[in-house]
Amino acid sequence: MNEQIRAREVRLVGPEGEQVGIVPLERALQLAADVDLDLVEVAPMARPPVCKLMDFGKFKYESALKAREARRNQQQTVIKEMKLRPKIDPHDYETKKGHVVRFLKAGDKVKVTIMFRGREQSRPELGFRLLRRLSEEIADLGFVEASPKQDGRNMIMVLAPHRATKAAAVAASGKTPREQREGEGAEAPPDAAADTTAE
Repeated sequence: MNEQIRAREVRLVGPEGEQVGIVPLERALQLAADVDLDLVEVAPMARPPVCKLMDFGKFKYESALKAREARRNQQQTVIKEMKLRPKIDPHDYETKKGHVVRFLKAGDKVKVTIMFRGREQSRPELGFRLLRRLSEEIADLGFVEASPKQDGRNMIMVLAPHRATKAAAVAASGKTPREQREGEGAEAPPDAAADTTAE
């Protein structure tokens, strides 16, 4: 920028994007000073390098605003976790399923983990059966994004909300999923449900 530019001549672009042409660096710096703007190198690898007349402070400010707006509009995917045991009590299962339904309605993905202990590890079909039952019961809200697979002592499946479910969650609150989560965080710990593992 300005005096830091080392090239002898530059391809100059005016403040409104108009092409001025190839001019000596001293001439470009003089033109920038005459209109009280900065000479900014926008394509240093070009031969000669391309420089533009602009208000660099204003440019940086506007770029920061655009980046902040893009981050605000970006939908961050949150994966909630729900842990189950293969021989879970029917009441506990319904409670856990309720949490999964709530997470999917809020537009979040859910990682469902079946934890095997001792001899239960020799009966993986119990875990498959439980995960299949859960996926069938929440089919109207979400789908199986990652099929059940064994991971050491655990079996893991990932559920994701349907697009319509996610869109409904945003429309119902008038907020992005991120803003929804920030609002919920004030009321309760985000993964309080995950700590209620049934024995």
